[in-house]
Amino acid sequence: QVQLVESGGGLVQPGGSLRLSCAAASGFTLDYKSVGWFRQAPGKEREGVSCITASDYTDAIKYYEESVKGRFTISRDNAQKTVYLQMNNLKPEDTGVYYCAADGLCVSDGIGVFGSWGQGTQVTVSA
Repeated sequence: QVQLVESGGGLVQPGGSLRLSCAAASGFTLDYKSVGWFRQAPGKEREGVSCITASDYTDAIKYYEESVKGRFTISRDNAQKTVYLQMNNLKPEDTGVYYCAADGLCVSDGIGVFGSWGQGTQVTVSA
């Protein structure tokens, strides 16, 4: 398993932006691993938001849940061993704990089960 550390959450007004980061802890790597972002709103089940496949010599595949398409962008910086989730035009319904995960299934039209999880970072969108 991979130990993951998320950061970048916080309180933002509707329409604002945040960038979440997911990094592998010292001694671990995200190389050759798909990485996903999930979120869990109060009283709701955890849902997959976005994911990105490992990129070696071809472009990585990216997936976005329908409600975040056009607003969220996932990217990875292999040199920095970090995956980012840029979240723009945030809405109150985006509020929740966001988790990054590694070692799982990521395809262009869906996100599957992942094996390693971070501790989560809180995102609150409120006026």
